[in-house]
Amino acid sequence: EVQLVESGGGLVQPGGSLRLSCAASGFTFSSYTMSWYRQAPGKERELVATISRATSSTNYADSVKGRFTISRDNAKNTVSLQMNSLKPEDTAVYLCNAQRLYYSYWGQGTQVTVSS
Repeated sequence: EVQLVESGGGLVQPGGSLRLSCAASGFTFSSYTMSWYRQAPGKERELVATISRATSSTNYADSVKGRFTISRDNAKNTVSLQMNSLKPEDTAVYLCNAQRLYYSYWGQGTQVTVSS
């Protein structure tokens, strides 16, 4: 059974940091491109960051460049998102995605709330 389980969300003040993790199982993790998306209430799902399967090259949404860092550990089947200098507009449910060819898997998401 394919599973993606996110953790690490919570309430943080503006300017603070959080580290999200996604634990994967049930598929060959190292063969998949991994991404973090987010969805805020009333807004469309937004791609936040992607890390490739082979070279671990990364891409980021303009809104998070310089503040967020995506990384993966193929030995532990995990992908992480380090989020620094958080802003209220970063508030959303953050979801982990695994993508390869026509296969796409999603986690349930973890809530991140940035508020004073």
